[in-house]
Amino acid sequence: MGVPLVCHGHSRPVVDVAYSPVTPDGFFLITASKDSNPMLRNGETGDWIGTFEGHKGAVWSCSLDKNAMRAASASADFTAKIWNALTGDVLHSFEHKHIVRACAFSEDTHLLLTGGMEKIVRIFDLNRPDAPPKEIGNSPGLIRTVEWLHSDNTILSSCTDTGDIRLWDIRSDKIVQTLETKFPVTSAEVSQDGRYITTADGSSVKFWDANNFGLLKSYDMPCNVESASLEPKHGNTFIAGGEDMWVHRFDFQTGEEIGCNKGHHGPVHCVRYAPGGESYTSGSEDGTVRIWVVGSVNHEESNLSGHVKLVAEEVVRKAESLRISEKTVEAK
Repeated sequence: MGVPLVCHGHSRPVVDVAYSPVTPDGFFLITASKDSNPMLRNGETGDWIGTFEGHKGAVWSCSLDKNAMRAASASADFTAKIWNALTGDVLHSFEHKHIVRACAFSEDTHLLLTGGMEKIVRIFDLNRPDAPPKEIGNSPGLIRTVEWLHSDNTILSSCTDTGDIRLWDIRSDKIVQTLETKFPVTSAEVSQDGRYITTADGSSVKFWDANNFGLLKSYDMPCNVESASLEPKHGNTFIAGGEDMWVHRFDFQTGEEIGCNKGHHGPVHCVRYAPGGESYTSGSEDGTVRIWVVGSVNHEESNLSGHVKLVAEEVVRKAESLRISEKTVEAK
């Protein structure tokens, strides 16, 4: 790995990062920080685009809708906010009765999912923002993560004070499955193709089948990890970051460590792969966001360079053959 793109701007720890899907204008990165100001960046270059100003407390979670037209943020000021990602204006502020720790746009972008210290999962209808939210069950603990899956029919949540991932069917408002973990789950990611759920708990990274919920793989990490992310295109690698301040990269099939990125000066709180898998981002206690470019380890790039080399060698051979032919003609 080469030198990362270091993105300054936050004055306090960065606790969440999220990418948009690829849009006609490229892809984008949003970062959440305890400084209360989420930031929007170009996902490829890390260049600052804008800061969303309006929260009065730490921002714990952030999200972009699939078109990167709107942003969402969850804050310690007891609100979740929806922002116009083009102008930075607040479109709506959803009041809660306690700290909001997590938020996520639905796949169809019409709904916002929130959870936090109230132990209640809420679904807000963004087409009717003034309508009361739908409340899903009672969580057994303080909510840490929320995500959508199964075409917005299922949601998952984890708690800060108890282990396990809970999956709720929003049609019945009931828990349909519990994924058992030894420690509280600090990070949960649904893969881009919807096949896998990646979780981090304690010093373990686990991969679950998102359809039948079976545990597929579980790997022990070098330290306690706070976040993990699966490469979205091929699913052949994953990254994890935590208390040792490094971003580790592993082979998905074997769990073997194949790379380690050093540079942060504090624990790594969040990591995510870019939507094309060509880079990944980490956010840290040190207040910086770092974008790490994957580089030549990509198998497709290796194959392509080998193909180019073969073509070049063939061109050289033909040129040599031509020169030999010319010399033979001259000799005659």
